[in-house]
Amino acid sequence: MDLNEPYSPTTPRPPGTTVTMKTVLYLFTTFVIAQLVGAVLYGLYLHRKMDKVEGEMNLREDLLFLRRLQKCLKPQEADTTLLDCSAILNMFQDLQNRTSKVPQENYIGRLAGKEEKPTASIHLAGFKDSSQPVSVLQWTEALYAPSDDTISHQGGKLKVTRGGRYYVYAQVTFCEKPRSHAPFNVYIYLHLPSERDQLLLKGMRTSGHSDVIGSLQSVHLGRVVELQEGHTIFINVTDSSKVNYDHGNTYFGMFELSKKSL
Repeated sequence: MDLNEPYSPTTPRPPGTTVTMKTVLYLFTTFVIAQLVGAVLYGLYLHRKMDKVEGEMNLREDLLFLRRLQKCLKPQEADTTLLDCSAILNMFQDLQNRTSKVPQENYIGRLAGKEEKPTASIHLAGFKDSSQPVSVLQWTEALYAPSDDTISHQGGKLKVTRGGRYYVYAQVTFCEKPRSHAPFNVYIYLHLPSERDQLLLKGMRTSGHSDVIGSLQSVHLGRVVELQEGHTIFINVTDSSKVNYDHGNTYFGMFELSKKSL
């Protein structure tokens, strides 16, 4: 090799070859990405299709079982069919036994405290026990009114055996006396053992100046209270001789508030 020979660099690639390779690489990458996306979409389609087919197969099996059961239940067809009617009837009996256990399981769940207890309620009507004024208004069970063992009443007092939040309400209707200016007050008290009675609600109605004997007015009270087991509630008024006990005029009640309604 002649050292005096001038150095010639490598001949560069034609510009067209580089552009062609980039184009081929771009098309190949696009093709691969399109194949992946298509595979994913096709897989989702197959998954939904299989779920639909499985649901239709289950439905067909149920319908087939019902048809077999119908044939076995008909005496004229049970003798001519090749079905194992004893096995089919045993399966049907097993299904009946399973469904009959559902109420029992719900009852066990209620005993375990898994289900919410039913709300308690009571509604009482005013009851005139004596012609003499009384310190506590008396009550009796109203017609078609709810009542249960959770709330009891005795001596004009309501007593709860289960603590919770209750809505207490009452309406007292009274007769106005002619030319009487004394207000008529209604009080709802909470009786606590070994403690002083607590005033929960107070309502007042000032008598008018009507000269008509027997004119009626009403006082309505209501609120939510937090009660504990053994708490009792009662009502008294300023003058019990004015109270009107006609049907629907004077009443007293309470109901327990469920957690959903709070």
